[in-house]
Amino acid sequence: MICIHQKNNDPYFCLATEEYLLKNFSEDIFMIWQSHNTVVVGKHQNALAEINYPFVHRKKIHVARRISGGGTVFHDEGNVNFAYIKNVKSTTDISFKLFTTPIVEALAKLGITASSSGRNDLLVAGKKISGNAEHVFKNRVLHHGTVLFNSNLEQLGQAIKAVPGKYNGKAVQSNRSEVTNILPFMKGNWTTDDFSSFLIDVQLKNPDNSFYELNEKDVLSIQKLTAEKFNTWDWNFGYSPKYSFSNHFSDAGKKLKIELQVEKGKIKEAHIEGDYFSGMQATTLNKTLIGARHFHTGIRQKLADIFPEVSDELVFAFF
Repeated sequence: MICIHQKNNDPYFCLATEEYLLKNFSEDIFMIWQSHNTVVVGKHQNALAEINYPFVHRKKIHVARRISGGGTVFHDEGNVNFAYIKNVKSTTDISFKLFTTPIVEALAKLGITASSSGRNDLLVAGKKISGNAEHVFKNRVLHHGTVLFNSNLEQLGQAIKAVPGKYNGKAVQSNRSEVTNILPFMKGNWTTDDFSSFLIDVQLKNPDNSFYELNEKDVLSIQKLTAEKFNTWDWNFGYSPKYSFSNHFSDAGKKLKIELQVEKGKIKEAHIEGDYFSGMQATTLNKTLIGARHFHTGIRQKLADIFPEVSDELVFAFF
């Protein structure tokens, strides 16, 4: 097995690296990486339905989509991501336990007792410290997961604090769990880098494993995949399954009812009612929203075209 310590903190580049290694290498692989603040949704989820959009937008938190299924997780520089890529003879050889056991054993070396929740998570003291997901490509499986080392748990909670009832569709929904960091359970003065290096070193103690550093060809190929897929609106938001959106908004005694039908991230139908806008403004907005991206910039522009003063509160009423 080759071991990679990915030092690039761009979440889109790192997710692209996983797909690149899965589809272009033949070796078994273990990789560690961290990223800037990012909400990462599963392949089959509605990105907007999984996040607190006003908070994420204002805090400039990235939103990314991975190629595996499962639920939403939060990455920051206090969270360590691990990925196993392994050749398998049959999908019956694949199990979450196969890939989480090495992490559980590594934590045990640090005096931390972790266990499976039965829902593809790892727990410490009854609280979630790791979410895991998998993707199969031909005879290879990608298993990746998070380890909350010293993450900003308050920001994590706010970023994925979705309001129920606004979005309806067939997208996979996340199961929310109480979380904790592992740093409080560790002895000594550990940094996130120390912990990442420890996980790599545990793997390298096996004489059959070796360290690998991405070369120029690898990096150029990953950058291309990042630009064409992982850092695009079409993948991160447009890939969401079709959904309906409804919300009520009031300001200064005026009310607004918003109903949208969205496919591939774009508004197919819009019904805006209430006395917030004049009848002509509402009619115009219903027409001009058709084809617009259900996204902050798209909504703000359509509102600005008919309404002289567009507040953030009004824009966020559409999310």
